[in-house]
Amino acid sequence: MQIDPVSLEVIRNALTAIAEEMSMVVMRAARSPLLREAGDHSSAVTDRNGFLVAQGQDVPVHLGVLSFTVREFLKVTPAEKLRPGDVWIVNTPEVGGNHLPDVKLIRPVFAGDVLYAFSISLAHWADVGGAMPGSYFADARDAWQEGLRIPPVRLFVNDEPDEEKLGFILANVRGPDERRGDILAQAAATRVAARRLEELNRQYGVDFLLAAFEAIHDRAERQMREAIRAIPDGVYEGVDHMDDDCAGGPPAPVRVRVTISGDEATFDFTESADAVPGPLNTTPFIAGAAVFYVMRALYGQDIQPSAGCYRPLKVITRPGSILDAGGTAPVVGGNHETCQRVADAVFQALIPVALDRMSAGGPTTAGLLIFAARREDGAWSTFYEVHSGGEGARIDRDGMAATRVHLANVMNTPAEVIEMEYPITVEFQQIRRGSGGAGAHRGGDGVRRAYRMRVDDVSLTTMFERAVVPPYGLAGGEPGAPFRVTHIRADGTTAVLGGKQNIRINAGDVVLAETCGGGGYGAP
Repeated sequence: MQIDPVSLEVIRNALTAIAEEMSMVVMRAARSPLLREAGDHSSAVTDRNGFLVAQGQDVPVHLGVLSFTVREFLKVTPAEKLRPGDVWIVNTPEVGGNHLPDVKLIRPVFAGDVLYAFSISLAHWADVGGAMPGSYFADARDAWQEGLRIPPVRLFVNDEPDEEKLGFILANVRGPDERRGDILAQAAATRVAARRLEELNRQYGVDFLLAAFEAIHDRAERQMREAIRAIPDGVYEGVDHMDDDCAGGPPAPVRVRVTISGDEATFDFTESADAVPGPLNTTPFIAGAAVFYVMRALYGQDIQPSAGCYRPLKVITRPGSILDAGGTAPVVGGNHETCQRVADAVFQALIPVALDRMSAGGPTTAGLLIFAARREDGAWSTFYEVHSGGEGARIDRDGMAATRVHLANVMNTPAEVIEMEYPITVEFQQIRRGSGGAGAHRGGDGVRRAYRMRVDDVSLTTMFERAVVPPYGLAGGEPGAPFRVTHIRADGTTAVLGGKQNIRINAGDVVLAETCGGGGYGAP
């Protein structure tokens, strides 16, 4: 079936609107501030084979991973097992995933007995069990220390939750009431998407929609091939470094060799570091997500994000490396730290052919702090907060202050919400003046934010990068200031905290986060 261009645009925009509405449902209905305030979730729609056809304006690293999730899900859960009204849950990294806290709910969508689409809601849960509150354990040495591993499980039948399975999951996470509310919000989002798809089906018919999905893939492939043809053929190499290996080792390299040949591009990461002992490993799906992000950001901003974009891109990882560590390796920090090193390595590889399109290095770290305290009834409250920094400067302007870049797109939690929900006072939030790197155009400044504890025995977890290897400058620009977190005890003594650490702090203690500035562009 041939789809005329006008009808294709109508369908394409309708699918994007569906994904956007899913994300709005999660933000309106979720229980945890991490979802309803910070927006640490993403939504997508795929065709019946699991190939992405639309996504919300959410978190790029999530969305890149969702390009693989349903395809991997279908390898272990045959389509014949799926029924209308089903919602499946999964969080294992090997099933098209990233790390355990990013939990996916997957709904197959039918027209009669014909499966023709899936809606997917990914949400970062503030806790999925494991050794530490918040499920980030800096000393983790295997996957089981990081939390509950959920293989594909049918959690809703005929749109009703299976209370036995749900009870099993909630018994193994901290904050079960909050997690239950988040699960119901995710399920509601997938149900809304199914309704909207049914409306399209009634208007156009399932055969037309299936043909439109293929047309979306084909057009995105053509656009990506056209973008690649604009890059001179050749081999380009880049490297960036993780600050450490979570075990006292030196910075770990992420290396890429980019080969451009006509309208195809290969990204070979086989020379990257071996898998590290701590939780900075990640999956090939993350590497693919980062590569797709860079190519679209530099060369194809107007390309509809769909599985067709991936057809001209080949991503190679080495089993046993930091980007392909296997199902038993700890990976919780790799999701938002190592993915950014992948992107920065590719950016640096393409400097010879795309310098005028790039920003200098920015806050390519989540800058994560997790505070967890027990309530009077013994239940845990967990505050998961990421921190922005200074954008890298560009060829034509200074970098912006206090923003997120590249694969991150999560908001900060407002101080009023923090003080209402948790035993923490936000002492101040301000710009970290002078933290941007010097250059013909200066890097943007980072942020200073201070948290004062109101109770004793608070669990604090740090998980951040760019404390040792700062954001880089471009074309002679200077690097930005590195990330720094300081523990100021109630007695006045201080300690600079490591980027991956679990400690206990008490009432009156202050934790000061000073985020990195962006790199400068051009000689100062």
